Amino acid sequence: MKFPIHREGWPFIGIAVLLNFLAVRLGGSWGWLFAPITLWVIAFFRDPERRVPETETGIVCPADGRLLPVVETEAPEELGFGAQKMTRLSIFMNVFNVHVNRIPCNGEVARLAYRPGKFFNASFDKASVHNERMAIRLKREGLGGDIAVVQIAGLIARRIVCDLKEGERVWRGSRFGLIRFGSRVDVYLPTGARVLVKEGQNVKAGETLLAECP
Repeated sequence: MKFPIHREGWPFIGIAVLLNFLAVRLGGSWGWLFAPITLWVIAFFRDPERRVPETETGIVCPADGRLLPVVETEAPEELGFGAQKMTRLSIFMNVFNVHVNRIPCNGEVARLAYRPGKFFNASFDKASVHNERMAIRLKREGLGGDIAVVQIAGLIARRIVCDLKEGERVWRGSRFGLIRFGSRVDVYLPTGARVLVKEGQNVKAGETLLAECP
């Protein structure tokens, strides 16, 4: 398949197809009005292959979407970075983006921390602080300077999927989870990282280089 489907999507696709079938049986041609919804559900869980760039110090984007303003702030306290300032890059995913998340660099999962919270619109800055999230601390392979990746639930997102385990080795561009439906992913880099993208830019998981972090 050119656009394979993420395994999390099959139950939802099955339900959508069944409801569409029943709508056609009961409502005749009017039932086909639900077809766009069924097609959207299929498209939402698409999981296309990506060409991961070869880089030793580059940080690859973990999510498809639009880059929000770059800010200097503290990482989530549960990850143990302390009060040090870090560069935060935030990617807002709308309901039409690919929602499969990918690892930004080679390394090891040093810490995982889930935190319940609210469901503000994921494009709001306060979503990074108050929304439900799964925070991941990554120890970069052979480079030092840990980074963080945070999956954040949004206004209509109610399910964060993260397949990682603490101590697990991970590779740049590999899949590690998704969020349904519409959400945000934050990346925290050590101060001094050279950001290669700009606010408002559309980025792709596993392909776009967000920054150089030597």
